[in-house]
Amino acid sequence: MSRVFLIWAVKHSVKEVQNEDSVFLFVIAWTITEIIRYSFYTVSLLNHLPYIIKWARYTLFIVLYPMGVTGELLTIYAALPFVRQAGLYSISLPNKYNFSFDYYAFLTLVMISYIPLFPQLYFHTIHQRRKVLSRTEEHEKFD
Repeated sequence: MSRVFLIWAVKHSVKEVQNEDSVFLFVIAWTITEIIRYSFYTVSLLNHLPYIIKWARYTLFIVLYPMGVTGELLTIYAALPFVRQAGLYSISLPNKYNFSFDYYAFLTLVMISYIPLFPQLYFHTIHQRRKVLSRTEEHEKFD
């Protein structure tokens, strides 16, 4: 979901951030991650999973995940002044629906949500890595 959000609701919608280095940062992290992920899935379906692909799937995220998150946050941050100035996707009162929405505040809340969510997801993945790779190493000892 964050990828759709970042690509459409931030990068596509705020033309001024499209050439930011932060966009390059998260796109590179996402690209490498997907190449590894789908290589892992493909060779798993073929019942021939080389250890290097399993290792890459459960190790390279250590660098790629923070790199992607950094790029995402920097891109949102770069978009904030343009969102505020243009009032992008914002709805102000009064209106016939008696509803308001401030996209600037929403983006700020999205950025703040990374504080509790990122460590939780990152350490869950570290735990998964430990579990999967230690199981592989134990099997190799007996083979």
